[in-house]
Amino acid sequence: MTEQTQIPSGYWRNARGDLVLESKVKQNDKERDQLVKKVVKNAQAVQASMAAFKSATLDDVHGFVERCAEHYGVTLGGKKGNVSLLSYDGRYKIQYSVADRNYFDERIHVAKALIDECIDELSVGANDLIRTLVMNAFDVNKEGKMDVNKIFGLTKHEFKGAEYTKWNQAMEIIKDSRQVASQASYLRVYERVGDTDNFNQISLDLASL
Repeated sequence: MTEQTQIPSGYWRNARGDLVLESKVKQNDKERDQLVKKVVKNAQAVQASMAAFKSATLDDVHGFVERCAEHYGVTLGGKKGNVSLLSYDGRYKIQYSVADRNYFDERIHVAKALIDECIDELSVGANDLIRTLVMNAFDVNKEGKMDVNKIFGLTKHEFKGAEYTKWNQAMEIIKDSRQVASQASYLRVYERVGDTDNFNQISLDLASL
């Protein structure tokens, strides 16, 4: 049953979805339930407030950048990222950046197969060196996902010679298989530390407060 299903008066619904008489629910369970739901409600309100803050701030930043462009007779296409804005007194700074969220399509498996074949055909010394590079690059994270940047970093390694033909083919396939899933926008706000050149980020992350 969904959470929206009407619960009869005088009953509570437990985690298994069973109806329990309110008189059978322990006081400690009632107090815990009240506390958890209060915190969640407050957290949802904070989340909505932060989302509204980010949206309004990005609109302000984009509007400011557009007005600056218009001042010089330039028209910008779309919303631009990677902007730093400093207050007149140099005390505060806003940074807005846009990053692509990338992934590899099915061709990454073809590239990995070619790499493995290349390694197996190489002499032992070169074999061990490249195998270490590849193992580190294709190592999955805690969520079981491959690190796109690590794998793409392999394309910076160029090897000359006929024995590396499959390697070079694999690198081209890796480049072709990288796709952009979406864009993520980041907003960071800073305050200067005294009279130094350092800035402290004003944290909007609960874990760092």
